[in-house]
Amino acid sequence: MGSNPQSTPPALAKDDISRLKSYIINFIARELESNPPSVNQRREVVTQLMEQVYNQTRLTLPLTIRDQIFHEILDEMLGFGVIQPLLDDPDITEVMVNGAKHVYIERAGKLVRTNITFDDDTHVFRLIDRIIMPLGRRIDADSPSVDARLPDGSRVNAIVPPVAIDGPTITIRKFRVGKLSMDQLIELEAITQNIAVFLRACVIARFNILISGGTGSGKTTLLNVLSGYIPETERVVTIEDAAELQLQQDHVVRLETKPPSVEGTGMVSVRDLVRNALRMRPDRIIVGECRGGEALDMLQAMNTGHDGSLTTLHANAPRDALSRLETMALMAGMEMPIRVIREQAAAAIDLIVQISRMRDGSRKVTQVTEVAGMEGETIVLTDIFKFNQTGFSQTGKVIGELKPTGIRPLFTPRLEIAGFKLGPEVFGANLAEMMNPTRRR
Repeated sequence: MGSNPQSTPPALAKDDISRLKSYIINFIARELESNPPSVNQRREVVTQLMEQVYNQTRLTLPLTIRDQIFHEILDEMLGFGVIQPLLDDPDITEVMVNGAKHVYIERAGKLVRTNITFDDDTHVFRLIDRIIMPLGRRIDADSPSVDARLPDGSRVNAIVPPVAIDGPTITIRKFRVGKLSMDQLIELEAITQNIAVFLRACVIARFNILISGGTGSGKTTLLNVLSGYIPETERVVTIEDAAELQLQQDHVVRLETKPPSVEGTGMVSVRDLVRNALRMRPDRIIVGECRGGEALDMLQAMNTGHDGSLTTLHANAPRDALSRLETMALMAGMEMPIRVIREQAAAAIDLIVQISRMRDGSRKVTQVTEVAGMEGETIVLTDIFKFNQTGFSQTGKVIGELKPTGIRPLFTPRLEIAGFKLGPEVFGANLAEMMNPTRRR
């Protein structure tokens, strides 16, 4: 009697597939815990165990279903589970998990909801633990938020109940593979050739530059690009909460903050690192972002011979940036009058570069502003370049022009001493200004 062909197994329900995956994952986890392999062998061992436990179930799933389950298990055990495909997609710049059932991405500056979901909040907690455990961080009801980074440098923030009301939340700012160049920023219309020439001269001439912008506006990207102009002969110390700067110079010392231990001891803050950096003979100090009392230490460093320093902060305009800087300097706990802080800021900072994320998702430098000293109680700001928006195209793209204001900065002689004699065309000078160089405010 001839043998009957094997009947096609009935399709597994989604819940059945989830239970099968959980069963295999739990089996592998127990095996790895009792006999942990080396890092290099982990993938091979996980694959072998996965085949072994699947065979023990005596299931005969269609090959496509089996391969999909195996792929998802490998992502869960070796990667970052259901969001791994999002992390692998080079066009996605941000991944946002708002509880188990709502996962969003940012692509080309636009937020889009995906069809990816977690099984439940416990599933999201497992992912958070996978991210933070290798870094020695902790998160629980007593310490409900954490900043961390993935092995590729992507920046992660996680926050859990009771602070996150609707379930554990994860926000991942993806690390860009390969640093953007100034030419690419010009091609993306984020900046103009004239401004690029001007900023290059300011960096090499050791001006102190503050990059200001909102969340996700591209501050760190611009900081990376500008840092590329720092000469190879200089010693650079970088200070960050989560290391993401990609300096190309050889002589770079990278410092990163450290959270407190479970006992609440051993914390190393940005302010601690700024103070320590001053004892490391830096030619330049780059602080990834000023958020607190370290702003005062940064201003004092800029005023005591550490020219050419760079930093960023959150603000929507250059004037707002200085106001935030004052507030953060006061957070240092020093009893200093506001006027003294303003004088320090006016003396320390030469240039503010404002970058913004526009309504169409694009990022643009919108102002390049000179800090021109004090007049009475007020810091004098002069726009050298400014973006003027004129409307939107039919496709929703922002229409406008980033152009010079026609005013030369007061620090032009310092640029010339450093070897940069920028022509009047860089600043949009017209014939009237060239005939009458007296500067008007």
